[in-house]
Amino acid sequence: MKRKAVLVVMSALALAGCGGGGTPDADQVSPSAAATAAPKAELQTFYSQKLDWKECNGAFECATLEVPLDYSDPTGRTIEVSVIKDPANKKKIGSLAINPGGPGGSGIDYALYNNQSFSRTVRDSYDIVGFDPRGVGQSTPVDCLDDKALDAYVAVDPDPDTPAEEKAYADTGVQMARGCAAQKDGISAHVSTVEAARDMDVLRAALGEDQLDYFGASYGTQLGSTYAELYPDRVGRFVLDGAIAPGLSVLDANLAQAKGFEVALRSYVEHCVDEGSCFLGDTVDEGVERVQKLMADIDAKPLPAGDRELTAGNALYGLITPLYVESYWPYLTDALQAALKGDGSQLMSLSDNYAGRDPEGGYLDNTMEANWAINCLDDSSGLSPEEVRKQLPAFEKAAPTFGAALAWMLNGCAAEKFKATEPEPEIDAAGSNPIVVIGTTRDPATPYAWAEKLAEALDSGVLVSRDGDGHTGYMQGNGCVDDAVDDYLVGGKVPDDGLEC
Repeated sequence: MKRKAVLVVMSALALAGCGGGGTPDADQVSPSAAATAAPKAELQTFYSQKLDWKECNGAFECATLEVPLDYSDPTGRTIEVSVIKDPANKKKIGSLAINPGGPGGSGIDYALYNNQSFSRTVRDSYDIVGFDPRGVGQSTPVDCLDDKALDAYVAVDPDPDTPAEEKAYADTGVQMARGCAAQKDGISAHVSTVEAARDMDVLRAALGEDQLDYFGASYGTQLGSTYAELYPDRVGRFVLDGAIAPGLSVLDANLAQAKGFEVALRSYVEHCVDEGSCFLGDTVDEGVERVQKLMADIDAKPLPAGDRELTAGNALYGLITPLYVESYWPYLTDALQAALKGDGSQLMSLSDNYAGRDPEGGYLDNTMEANWAINCLDDSSGLSPEEVRKQLPAFEKAAPTFGAALAWMLNGCAAEKFKATEPEPEIDAAGSNPIVVIGTTRDPATPYAWAEKLAEALDSGVLVSRDGDGHTGYMQGNGCVDDAVDDYLVGGKVPDDGLEC
């Protein structure tokens, strides 16, 4: 969950032969002329570049891709996109580009731990290629706030109920906006999803692939569907897991996610109750109410957390982080039990994990800043505090625990505006190869209905459903989903549309 639209992933993702990018000895042959042909002549220099792979992180290989800062001015300033590759374990059939979501999530980190996110079958057959999208991580990054200001951004009361608290909340957005605008290299005005998707096509060419094979999770599905719309003939085997529906308003997205996290919390409490002797109470309603009271108590009086204080903002991030993945629920149990005894250190640790903060007080990455910059460039609409207050009753009714915080996040992009150089396109990807869309019935961050809408919007969309809890469906313990994805990516076997797992 992030300040604006809460689009994040805790990747804590029969037409035989369709879109098969590459050959077993693809690294030993020159890419085809078609693979490196630029859509515009002035981009040919970028499309013709070759990646200079060097060993890194043990068995991995790293390289840097050069792309234009502004695709409307390709002869101007350039920026860097960092790329990492984990070579196929066995006979390579192509390169699989991956993105973990966010926006602002690091594809480099996603690739470094790809043995946890992708099956052995996929890793045997593909070079797993991660990249940090423009503005993110090791690529030319956005850098808007210092560490102290980022601490305040995360800690601010997410549900302000006094004029002073409202001002403090709004001020964090203003500080973020002004900090991004002050960055001298101009990157903050050029981190839109459309521009990142155009970078992906330059990456495809540099990899020597006629078509791009791709796996995107959460926001990575928006990045993938945007690519498919811009370059439908370049779509190879695409899997979009934890889908974001096209054309969502910020208000509708936040309301849906508030409901999603409420469902996830109730599922967690229900599991606790069903196990017996639940520390939160004897019923789901009783347990949820105890969590709500704990959050209210922390709002009124922050808890000690080592040499820091667990504020309402930190507590919110600490609460939602383990709700992304069912296997993380034991961490939430430990953290809540400690907090109920007056110790906020474990909830703070979960909050720090979410924000990328290290124990020494620095930040391991720029996820929070990149998330704000990308979201607010894609859609700069935002509500004033007065307008937010009008939405509060509907949000609080739909999601008593999370509704108010998600409503106030509608204020996130209400400060200084950035304007994207190119608007987001309408999505149907007409003419593309089949695109597999995965939805999970109780996904807190990307509600199942969004997967249905994306699959319906895509001319070649194929919907696969996982009945379960947690964010995304692949490699979440459901063999039916895993087999469907593996058979498609490796064998080219398209799942039946509407497959239920």
